[in-house]
Amino acid sequence: MKIAMLGSGFIARFYADSLHAQRRKDHIHLVYSPTEANAERFAADYGLAHFTSDMRTAIDHPDTEVVLIALPNHRHLEAVLACAAAKKPVLCTKPLGRNAQEAKEMLAAVERAGVFGGYLEDLCYTPKFLKALKSVQEGSLGRILWTKSREAHPGPHSDWFWDKEKSGGGAIIDLGCHCVEIGRNFIGKDIKPIEVMCWADTQVHPIDAEDHAIGLVRYANGAIGQFEVSWTFRGGMDLRDEVMGTEGTVWLNSFLRTGFEMFTTGKAGGYVAEKAESDAGWLFPVGDEAHELGYPHMFTDMFDSLENGSEPLETFYDGYVVNAILDAALLSAKSKKWEPVLLDIWRGKEGDVQTSGFIEYDENHYLIKREILPNGDHKLILKHKSTGKVSQTVTQR
Repeated sequence: MKIAMLGSGFIARFYADSLHAQRRKDHIHLVYSPTEANAERFAADYGLAHFTSDMRTAIDHPDTEVVLIALPNHRHLEAVLACAAAKKPVLCTKPLGRNAQEAKEMLAAVERAGVFGGYLEDLCYTPKFLKALKSVQEGSLGRILWTKSREAHPGPHSDWFWDKEKSGGGAIIDLGCHCVEIGRNFIGKDIKPIEVMCWADTQVHPIDAEDHAIGLVRYANGAIGQFEVSWTFRGGMDLRDEVMGTEGTVWLNSFLRTGFEMFTTGKAGGYVAEKAESDAGWLFPVGDEAHELGYPHMFTDMFDSLENGSEPLETFYDGYVVNAILDAALLSAKSKKWEPVLLDIWRGKEGDVQTSGFIEYDENHYLIKREILPNGDHKLILKHKSTGKVSQTVTQR
């Protein structure tokens, strides 16, 4: 397919590197930037036939088959509405909107126009995440009780991120969108998020938005999704996820410490990895950043789904739900209370779907714990169903 790229900055170049790598068949044919010189440079770097400083020209071009939005947050709504009006399939970078209201407008626009809307949430497409998610969905971890996702780095690369009006917030909107959607996938996207408790503060940077936050999202089945986000972390970009279930645990480290370590005096200099703060000393390069961050799998899913007429793994609806959760987080950070997730549109399970998950040992007892002691003895800790009495039995080795 022929793609019109809206945007010519940092994320647009990551997308272009992914789309044009390893002889992929879907190619960018045109780029838009509000600054014509930037559009011209991007077109020259990637060998594009066309560039423009007019967004509608890019979207309406007769050769444009799909539009890829890699613009600042405050321009997503404008761009999506233009794509819907032109009946062009659209892929939009994260977060979908600055808030749930904007995301809801975008979702309504593409559905009303009957066009494809793909939400570009790359960290839900990393190889490690996809394999972990498959294990969870197959039941290897049992019932999911708790997820934890962390993204922390020294701060974003463009001025608009630091402008609360343009971005919609600080670290919560920028990084929390990743963490919340990772948790939703592991817990189950059909499980309704109920409420959020969040602490946030502006600890380091002279900005109006938060640069550090920690939050808890409570779901209808009792699961908790935890997110940790920061623009104050020093030393590079830290991406880690954990999942805890009744039958197992997953730990993922997607960036910073991935098994590639190098020491250099810095004589040669140059780029190391995204958000790396130094090119000397002990460094943690990343072999294939686009692959490790999920871009190739993401675009494969998007274009396969577009061709097949099916939904991708991440849709505009998912982007809307994420924005609603983040709205509650931002409100909670101010109120210091649990705040409800307000979803005007919900397409998952209704009501309280929480189950106890207690394990029956026999007709009269629940199993609390089974373990082998250091001396080799086997111990059982049981609870009587009717009396509530807790007891233990020890079988000597």
